[in-house]
Amino acid sequence: MAERRPLQFATLDEAIADAESLLAKGYEPLGKLDLAQVCGHLTAWLNYPLDGYPPLELHARPFYWLVKITVGHRILDEVLAKNAMPSVTTSAPQSIPAPGGDPAKAIRDYADSAARWLNSAGAVHASPLFGVQPKDKITHLQRVHAANHLSFLIPKQ
Repeated sequence: MAERRPLQFATLDEAIADAESLLAKGYEPLGKLDLAQVCGHLTAWLNYPLDGYPPLELHARPFYWLVKITVGHRILDEVLAKNAMPSVTTSAPQSIPAPGGDPAKAIRDYADSAARWLNSAGAVHASPLFGVQPKDKITHLQRVHAANHLSFLIPKQ
């Protein structure tokens, strides 16, 4: 059985290039998401700091608030230091497109959102878990997030 790819991206452009390579070569998914879903998910999370995060379900709000004011910054610092997402992380369902989308369009949308993010100079919305963070930390988190999800897509030989 194939294993996840060990990935780290120094830039968001590297993540986009990896997605384009997967589209060109073909890939086998190890997880539940296809390439279009992964890129759609990554696009959503690039847009949230700029456009606002989706509302949390009422029952989840106290948990997120407690994490944010207690250990959120520490969790973020650990993720960035390790360049790896925690293995128990789950994705917000509203940030995952339905399967079978157009991967070429999803990659273009991801590239457009990455450019929008990198060229943005205004204020960002506070993360529900990490609060307000500097742009460089959010960008680093976006690279780690992309490596996490793209590592489940194995290029065909």
